[in-house]
Amino acid sequence: MANINIKPLADRVLVEPAAAEEKTAGGIIIPDTAKEKPMKGTIVAVGEGKKDEPMTVKAGDKVLYGKYAGTEISVDGNDYLIMRESDIYAVIG
Repeated sequence: MANINIKPLADRVLVEPAAAEEKTAGGIIIPDTAKEKPMKGTIVAVGEGKKDEPMTVKAGDKVLYGKYAGTEISVDGNDYLIMRESDIYAVIG
């Protein structure tokens, strides 16, 4: 995880998406144009939460989120998603 100077506000989190699959289970290489957008990643930074709703995730958690969740941003050449905690479906153990 990179040291990043972005602090999400309220109930938002900053997620570093996992790399897209390069090959299928059968070994076929997937071209860049056909790669699926990853739906899992690692939380890099977490907001303070809302007054009556504390955050339930923390930096370092691996999470699953919706296919079109969040807003893509690029910082220092790295791609991230910023989304609300409610866009996260699950924490992966």
